[in-house]
Amino acid sequence: MSFKSEELLNYADNQWNLLVSNGLSEEKTYIDAAKKAIQSYAASIVKSRTELIFALDEDSKVVMKTSNFRLGIEEKSELFTYQKEGISGWQSMTIDQKGRVGYGFFFKPFGWYILVTEDEAAFYKASRDILERTAVVLAATIFVSILLLVYFSGFLTRPLTKVVHAMKQIITNNELSLRVPVEYKDEIGALAHTFNIMAGELEKAYSQIKQFAFQTVLAQKNEHKVRNIFQKYVPKDVIDTIFENPEKMLVGDNRVVAILFSDIRSFTTISEGYMPDELVSVLNRYFEIMVDIIISHHGVIDKYIGDAIMAFFGAPVKHPDDAVEAVYAALEMQEALLKFNKDLIDLGKTPFKTGIGVNYGVVTVGNIGSEKKMDYTIIGDMVNLGSRLEGLTKPYHQDVIFSESVFRKIGSQLPCRMLDIVQVKGKTKGESIYTARRAISPAERKGWDYHEAAMKLYYKREFSRAAKYFMAVQKMIPDDYIAGMYIERCRKYIKKAPSAEWSGIEILTSK
Repeated sequence: MSFKSEELLNYADNQWNLLVSNGLSEEKTYIDAAKKAIQSYAASIVKSRTELIFALDEDSKVVMKTSNFRLGIEEKSELFTYQKEGISGWQSMTIDQKGRVGYGFFFKPFGWYILVTEDEAAFYKASRDILERTAVVLAATIFVSILLLVYFSGFLTRPLTKVVHAMKQIITNNELSLRVPVEYKDEIGALAHTFNIMAGELEKAYSQIKQFAFQTVLAQKNEHKVRNIFQKYVPKDVIDTIFENPEKMLVGDNRVVAILFSDIRSFTTISEGYMPDELVSVLNRYFEIMVDIIISHHGVIDKYIGDAIMAFFGAPVKHPDDAVEAVYAALEMQEALLKFNKDLIDLGKTPFKTGIGVNYGVVTVGNIGSEKKMDYTIIGDMVNLGSRLEGLTKPYHQDVIFSESVFRKIGSQLPCRMLDIVQVKGKTKGESIYTARRAISPAERKGWDYHEAAMKLYYKREFSRAAKYFMAVQKMIPDDYIAGMYIERCRKYIKKAPSAEWSGIEILTSK
């Protein structure tokens, strides 16, 4: 059943990968076809009338089955418990008022909990057959021994009695280490010698069975221990992927991911107001809050760089909305920071101010390092740009800044505002940068619309008209830094027009 479970999971993964690679993962018709294909494959690997394969969805509803059956309330509750507690592997259960043994696993793309099961009686039949045959062999040996005792009563009584006594000890106490002395070089001696050989082979087989059972339990415990330890340092998805395919994790892979950088501004100055142990405590509390938010949005913590956090979304498990999740995580982090700062202010401490940059593009992801120390990380030009975007939050006075590739994913879901076109250090082309909010007031909505119109005039070199629009933005949104910044630029260009090659791109010379 374990082998069938692996084959069924591989088949389901292949079906899902086929949908994803063809861009059909959102098409219900093709998804339904894939589900039917999985059900047909499950039916094809059922080899007995007592075998049953079925799947439950997230509401514990049977969505796939190879034969008809009914679930009672208690039976459904038992399966619901396995499913909600995330229990995979061998399970005992009751289905249709009959005991069954099964192997359960999760298939996340469809939200299925799949069970490959067999009737309990059929599952343990082989073990019972071995026990019965062993009992028959032992019974036959005892019967033969008794006949020999009767036949050779007298001279043969003493050595045969020892053999019988040893056999009874083995049967009663499972003392397979018992042996009988070979006193004669005749048939009786041969019998004693054969008995010792038989007992030795039985003891060896029994020891191997116990060793196999011990190694299985030990391996399970070690795997559980390794997972618990390394989940503090390596994301759970990475650990699962390593256990499933260790060789693949040694090879780099190009992926489209969302990259998030978060940094505490002026942290050196803030840290001067703390004792070292206080600083460690408050940083750990800050990181715990922020990391929980990132993980809740399917993000992976890459590393901590001093007081900064680097995370990515889309590896080792890719989701269709990784860029969207990254932006929502960034906004939620800023919201959580408000409550965190309130606690700091209540303690008389300086509140934290953070900037978050989000980018979306192709990176190289995998285990990078040496044989002695490796990190599951991402590298590439898109990572550098994500870091630069975080650095721009300070001069542009914004909490969150993201690139145009992110805007294309999130622009229809959240109120977004274009801030500028910049050429960051290390790049040769301009990059449009944006910010977003979860919600804005009607005045801000109107101000952002005016800002968009002003930006179009600005890039058309109509600086006088653009300045009027930006001043209108300031009236709608008092103390708006971006509008003030563009008013200063417009005034500068009104006094002295830019060159004919001017494209509106701000070239930045620092990180």
